[in-house]
Amino acid sequence: MSEDHSVSNPSRGWRLIQTRDFGLLWWGQTTSQIGEGLNKVALLWFVYNLTGSVMKMTMVGLLQTIPPLVFGPLIGVYLDRLPKKAVMVWVDVLRALLTFLIPALYAMDLLSIEGLYGLIFLTSVVSTVFGPALVSAVPLLVRPSELMSANALVQGTNNIGMLLGPAISGIMIALINAENVLFVNSATFLISALCLLPIRLTTPHVRATESSSSIWEELKVGFHFVFGQQSMVFTLVIISSLYNLGVSAFVFILPVYAKEFLQVGPIQLGWLWSALGVGMLAASTWLAWKKHSDIKGRLRIVISGMTIGGLAVCSLSLLDTPLLAAGIVIIVGGSTAVLNPIVWALLQEVTPEHLIGRVLTTFSVGSMASAMAGMTGFGWVADTIGPAASLVGLGLVLLLTAAVAVACARRACPIPVAHAG
Repeated sequence: MSEDHSVSNPSRGWRLIQTRDFGLLWWGQTTSQIGEGLNKVALLWFVYNLTGSVMKMTMVGLLQTIPPLVFGPLIGVYLDRLPKKAVMVWVDVLRALLTFLIPALYAMDLLSIEGLYGLIFLTSVVSTVFGPALVSAVPLLVRPSELMSANALVQGTNNIGMLLGPAISGIMIALINAENVLFVNSATFLISALCLLPIRLTTPHVRATESSSSIWEELKVGFHFVFGQQSMVFTLVIISSLYNLGVSAFVFILPVYAKEFLQVGPIQLGWLWSALGVGMLAASTWLAWKKHSDIKGRLRIVISGMTIGGLAVCSLSLLDTPLLAAGIVIIVGGSTAVLNPIVWALLQEVTPEHLIGRVLTTFSVGSMASAMAGMTGFGWVADTIGPAASLVGLGLVLLLTAAVAVACARRACPIPVAHAG
């Protein structure tokens, strides 16, 4: 990563999409994220039609959750050793192949439920590599002053996929059946790989002492950096974990809220989902346009977002009007979507390039674990006490996230640009 000359080289914001390398990355990610949106609906529909069992369908979520928790830190070690572009290209190719095999084997009457679960699990293992590789590659494509905008644009591809993918998937399932939609999903991964191939990334220097170290020693170096060497990184771990504890659970409480409070059906629930996506996409768009600011300025955005989001979630427990609730959900989506691009940018700035893979995968493990805890804990609260209590609890978690960010901002100092050497 080069030195930050933010005065002479101001952030290009949305114009980053017009640059050759980042633009190819963005378009490839937009395509694959729409494909992921197709997959989320089509795969669950396909598994349910194949098995007729809700329990067997929920196994899909479990199989997609285990790999990031179990293999995350180990994957980070190898990610720090390997070129990021090659990793992303091969991951997309493998995801395309594994996704293709599901409908292909089904068409040949060779797909058992065990084989289906195996393919889903392998796809999840491979996909676990892609997210950290993508975030690791961003600093090799843009200036340091553009990291927040670039990360917001990357997050925006996910929001676009969440908005368009499920809707397109539902139409395509009706027209060509769920198994054939998986063929289309496979093609989107190949398109992403083709977009990645021409990209030129700066190749980070790998320390000779690191490359000759054992995996356990490299793991310890990564853990020491996150939990001991850099107090800023550890604080970001806490902020991110609290955020995922609340936000992940909100997604699962929303259908209960729609049914019990708003007394609406699946169509109106779909509108609430879309409202959440609209808010998130609007926030990502705003961050992409926003000028680069210092660490305290960026943390103030997080504080404002988590405070507004927490109060908005709490207020939902008092509302029973669908239209008004949809407006509040837009606010929740927008306010909570500001955190990840800012946290990623801060991590990219403070973490040396030879450690970025281990740091990001450690973050992923913490986020996934807290997300599972949030889904389980607040789901139990919704069942035993009621959805209103669960929403208030979620809001309080977001307000606690804001409080931790306040403490972080008070002791924040300028972040030195991290180098590989």
